Amino acid sequence: MRKKRVYLDNCCYNRPFDDQSQIRVFLETQAKIHIQNLILCDRLELAYSYMTIFENCNNPNKANRKIIEDFFVYATVFVDPNQEEIVENRAEKIKSQGMKNKDAIHLACAIEAKCDYFLTTDDGILKRYAEKDIQVCTPVEFLTVYEVENA
Repeated sequence: MRKKRVYLDNCCYNRPFDDQSQIRVFLETQAKIHIQNLILCDRLELAYSYMTIFENCNNPNKANRKIIEDFFVYATVFVDPNQEEIVENRAEKIKSQGMKNKDAIHLACAIEAKCDYFLTTDDGILKRYAEKDIQVCTPVEFLTVYEVENA
């Protein structure tokens, strides 16, 4: 059985740095950390993209930016700028669903990387993306499915 491939958007990478006093934030953080451990243990594949790097480079917190950047070394798939035309065409279709440009590019990159899951904590993406070419869910939702499939 092939390992599942995941793509985390930047709000997902940054979740551990958010205010943990809210239960949703805390649970999503714990799930994200568990997903990272599954990647480290080679039970999941990680994909990332030029958009992930671009957004992370704009993170105002230098320490957080470095922690996130260091994790990219564990990715097995990278969508590079050479694929930008294909990604941009796919992103245009995604934007027609009311998605913001950067979010559409992230989703298009994840699809281009042949990811099974796009993980996000962004309610706008979770509510708007309705296509069947990739599963869009929170880290908690992903683990619920993953644990059942791998029991």
